[in-house]
Amino acid sequence: PAGRFRPMSVTEETVLSFARGHRLQHDRVRDVWLVQAPEKAFIIEGAAPHILGLVDGELAVGSIVEKLTEQFSAPREVISTDVLALLSDLTEKGVLRA
Repeated sequence: PAGRFRPMSVTEETVLSFARGHRLQHDRVRDVWLVQAPEKAFIIEGAAPHILGLVDGELAVGSIVEKLTEQFSAPREVISTDVLALLSDLTEKGVLRA
């Protein structure tokens, strides 16, 4: 139907930033990474803090993949798949925007 929301496809050319009111924060007391959002927060684990730490509204997703490929010893294809999956999910949930 007209006006129905269609999720944006995140590609390596996409440049993302945090949606208004959302930000990445390290909770030093509990030593966990959180995404702070209006009236809520959720813990992110694994590679997610490394990925989200590079989301700045200027770097394209492909550049984020390149930086992570240099930082971690994993094949680019694996990193790219993981990064695209995470960023697509968070874009659909309204945490990130293009």
